[in-house]
Amino acid sequence: MIRAALILCLLSACGPGLKLTRIEATHRRPANIAVYFSVETRDGEPVADLIASDFNIYEDDKLVSVDESRQTIVNPEVAAAHYTVLLVDMSASVTESDKLDLIVRASTDFVAEVENYQRVAVYAFDGSSKIHPVMAFTKSGQRTSEGLMKLADFKTKDPSTNLHGAIVQALTILDGSLKRAKAPLKFGTLVVFTDGTDRAARVSQQEMLDAIEGSDHSLFAIGVGNEIDDATLSRIGESGYIRVEDSSSVADAFKEIGERIVGFTRRYYLLSYCSPARAGQHQVTVEAVSDDAKGSLSYEFDAKRFSADCDPNVPPPFDTSGRTARSRRKLREAQQGEAEGTVEVGK
Repeated sequence: MIRAALILCLLSACGPGLKLTRIEATHRRPANIAVYFSVETRDGEPVADLIASDFNIYEDDKLVSVDESRQTIVNPEVAAAHYTVLLVDMSASVTESDKLDLIVRASTDFVAEVENYQRVAVYAFDGSSKIHPVMAFTKSGQRTSEGLMKLADFKTKDPSTNLHGAIVQALTILDGSLKRAKAPLKFGTLVVFTDGTDRAARVSQQEMLDAIEGSDHSLFAIGVGNEIDDATLSRIGESGYIRVEDSSSVADAFKEIGERIVGFTRRYYLLSYCSPARAGQHQVTVEAVSDDAKGSLSYEFDAKRFSADCDPNVPPPFDTSGRTARSRRKLREAQQGEAEGTVEVGK
């Protein structure tokens, strides 16, 4: 009984704990097991930069030796594509104000930070029926600088603000781009910056909210100016909303959202190993250890016809059916729970 209690305490992380959330897991012959998951503190803060030796693997509560399992952290890009769209309000109230240079610099810094971990695209919107491409999805810093020069030179086509329509279109672009991504798991983020409310009335607020509700993507919003509708923007930025009281603090708002997106990305791990099992049903438990904190998750697999010659570096054939969509929605809802209402900067 004492031994069983010790094992239970070990696997449930007595004391300071970590939260491991399984996104997807798979097993296949000859003996490959792969688990894609996130690691956070109990307070929801991402835990980054763990290495393979920071994880213990148990099969049926028995520790699997590292030499036997050859456990490794596989480049997570082979399992998941992370795309972010930055949607910037370039209506006349922005382009004809003294905020433009601040917004361009803040956008450039935001993209430079996030593109180290995700593919990022930038679109502008005004009162026009269509949003305007500024920078296509890229991971090149040089292309970022060149692409965002278009934002500084942007000429407003329609001085009004088509906020609702822009968000619906941006979500559609995210859907299409992720659909073309080769990785089996796909995660999208939309960041919206605006200094006003929807004036064009091309798309109703309800249509926009329906599009958001029907999306699996994370959404953040940054609002600046006296015309901001906090109630609407907080519903748009369900993963996080920052209201900027002083336009000089725009850069701080972009930086905060960028750091949060990067943190979300860096909490993901793809752990792969070779199982010593050769038949039967088994439960694998992955335990993460960081400083004095521990946490675990479990996955059941069938080792039927498992054999030797396993290579843990082989990319896993993850299921991309409805379970993946539910996993994305679960993480999105977790982000909503961590976003504690409106954050104000620059007061």
